[in-house]
Amino acid sequence: MFRSGATGPADASSTLTTPTPAPSPTAPQLPQLDLRIPTSAQEVSDTTKQAASWFDTHWQGWLAGGVRIVFIVLLALVLRAVVRKLITQLIARMARSHEHQEESRLGGLLANTGVVNPERRQQRSEAIGSVLRSVASFTILGTAALMVLSALGVNLAPLLASAGVAGVAIGFGARNLVTDFLSGVFMIMEDQYGVGDEIDTGVATGTVLEVGLRVTKLRGANGEIWYIRNGEVKRIANMSQGWSTASVDVQVGYKEDLLRVEDLIREAAESLSKEAPYDELIWAPVSILGLESVAADSVMVRIEARTAPGKSSVVSRALRQRLKTAFDQAGIKVKEETPAAAAAAAAAAPPATGVVIAPASEPAPPSALSDPNSARFKAAEAIPMPKSGD
Repeated sequence: MFRSGATGPADASSTLTTPTPAPSPTAPQLPQLDLRIPTSAQEVSDTTKQAASWFDTHWQGWLAGGVRIVFIVLLALVLRAVVRKLITQLIARMARSHEHQEESRLGGLLANTGVVNPERRQQRSEAIGSVLRSVASFTILGTAALMVLSALGVNLAPLLASAGVAGVAIGFGARNLVTDFLSGVFMIMEDQYGVGDEIDTGVATGTVLEVGLRVTKLRGANGEIWYIRNGEVKRIANMSQGWSTASVDVQVGYKEDLLRVEDLIREAAESLSKEAPYDELIWAPVSILGLESVAADSVMVRIEARTAPGKSSVVSRALRQRLKTAFDQAGIKVKEETPAAAAAAAAAAPPATGVVIAPASEPAPPSALSDPNSARFKAAEAIPMPKSGD
């Protein structure tokens, strides 16, 4: 505390002097401040000297703390920029074209040769890079903020303890949210599906409209929109990746020459694959697998063609139409007529005169109306008109 000068009167000295309690050995040493307004020149001088002494004692600590805070902030910003740059370069190397992927093993993570096209690979790499950059920025800047608070003298133990308890509570309460988020991250990184793909998730089937970290949005076949949580998806069938298979079963008569039928199929499929737009949809020549089934009046030949993803139904319909036209021109029957079927067709066909003749094997039963003495014949007679005199 400040004490008045020795030249002052004794009563003034006793008035201005405040007894100072003995410091506790365990208590922190706090500066003793006297907020009274100085009333003499000596008090002003002593107050100025003590303030200068206190400033001389603490300015080095202030300077060291400020330099430490500036160093932490600059280091965090530089580290964040470096990490983001490294992530960008890593994603760029992973998204290289197939010709350059042999130079680095990192390209194998996103290569999927024959499954993912370059545009799809670029979108996937950008999504992964965005997630990684966000996580890196949050981690670095969050750690720097805690270090700055520690440099300012803030006790971080209660803060960290509270954050730990809150994290445990949130983890138990939002475990489904965490599961959905982690599943979404791995779905994007593994490129299980993307926007525009036709997928089957087990609970819904449709075209992907939006892929999020928590929810995937699908458009169903009837126009409905499905919102599927990523954590609930146990299996995914993607019908739009890689290639599809168009499978067509061709039925021909039992007595038809199969070698001739196979030649017609190859010619029709080859002519179809050379026409637009099927020249881009059919990726491989049509394969004739052979007989699929044999019946008494027909046989079934199965053929397959590798097509662009999601275009198998379009190619199948066009191939069936082309084969039907080729068979009609070549006179190929799709089914043999058995004797029983021919007899039934002849019996069902009306004669040229328009008179229906019953088969001899099954004569028509006699009509009850042909006998004039029968009760039915009499009941069918016309009722006589009443006479005018009655």
